[in-house]
Amino acid sequence: MQTAHSKSNVAESVLDLIGAVQNILARSQVIIPDLETPYSRFPNTDRSTIDLGGQSVINIIATRQQQLDSVLHKISSLEAVMNSVKMLHRQVVEKREKITQSMNLHKGLVSTLWRLPAEILSQIFKHCLPETNLLLSPSTLKAPLLLTGICRRWREVAVGMPELWCRLYVEVDDRHWEQAAFCYDSWLKRSRGRPLSLALGRHQSTRLRSFLQPYTSQITSLRIFAHSFRGEWPEISVTDFSALQELAILGMTNANSPTFAQSVLRLPSTMRSLKFVDMRPFFDIDHLSSLSPVWAHLTDVQIAVCHANAVLHLLRLCPNLSSLTLRVAFEQKDPLTSFTHTKLQYLRILHDALLTRHLSELFNALSLPNLRALEARRNASWPHEDTKALLVRSNCPLETLTIGGRVTITDAQRAEYISLIPSLKVIVDHSSTYF
Repeated sequence: MQTAHSKSNVAESVLDLIGAVQNILARSQVIIPDLETPYSRFPNTDRSTIDLGGQSVINIIATRQQQLDSVLHKISSLEAVMNSVKMLHRQVVEKREKITQSMNLHKGLVSTLWRLPAEILSQIFKHCLPETNLLLSPSTLKAPLLLTGICRRWREVAVGMPELWCRLYVEVDDRHWEQAAFCYDSWLKRSRGRPLSLALGRHQSTRLRSFLQPYTSQITSLRIFAHSFRGEWPEISVTDFSALQELAILGMTNANSPTFAQSVLRLPSTMRSLKFVDMRPFFDIDHLSSLSPVWAHLTDVQIAVCHANAVLHLLRLCPNLSSLTLRVAFEQKDPLTSFTHTKLQYLRILHDALLTRHLSELFNALSLPNLRALEARRNASWPHEDTKALLVRSNCPLETLTIGGRVTITDAQRAEYISLIPSLKVIVDHSSTYF
């Protein structure tokens, strides 16, 4: 244990060493000696000179050896001094960092930010989360993990906020499972029983299902990337998620899979949102009918359908639907029976006219008296007259009409829409946004 006296001696020794080195450097000057001799000329072709003065050459070599030994000794001494200086430099730098850290800590004690109540810090931390619907991957460079590394108090506040730990993106294979599972488990435990939003990424471990078991009753929103399961339904039973309200399935290519149908049929009655994103093949009436018990409670659906009759059939199966996003590929023209859906408020349609028939037949069959937002993206002409007829027939409180893709409308057409609904906002959006 160092006493105050010993610390003083160490400090004096350091100062003495620095002073001595400075004096040496100030006085020292390396002088390169003149090493030229009568024999330095190379190549020397006069052998007789060497033979006659052989003893002198041997003396020169001995002298050079003494000079070399002296220089090597000095180099060794200098290297020892340099190593000592380097070590001393590291110690002084470390001391500087500790002093700076201590100073910043004590500055923090008198700062307004340090004195903020935990309730205010909590509100600030909530706004540190990314402003996106995407779920969070654990990263020390982003909130909420970033907040836990600032100081002890911030860590205590962040770890004590369950709402910071309720969104998680899980992606790991068997090779990196142990470390990742520890990280994910620590994250989910901090949610303290709150509802969880979970996304299962493209690479998954075979041990995922058993890992999620303690949290299944918390998971209310689940997003599955079926690409990671080769387009098939994953070996994760949705019956495990008894509180599930939202399910999104991305990239599944086999809607006819028996395991898929059985799993969807066993979705809990808590379900409110079901989305099939980037999915092939498109659903037809038979597909929809086979899953009929699922649709009754849903309020939000995103799906691809292959003809207009399937859209009407879906609306009949979903009496409580308020939001519908459609990707349509109308392969045939069927006679449609008029249908009124009283609760649908938001309708979004992506329609490729190069592959499908016109939207006119669907618009002419529908009445949507509660519609508030209509968005359609097409690659062909817009059914202006049929859209007007839909609005007149529905007598709906439409707030926004968004027309996208390659469609253009004239100022006169825009004025006709506004004459029907004066408060209507008509938006023409040519960006490449897809559902």
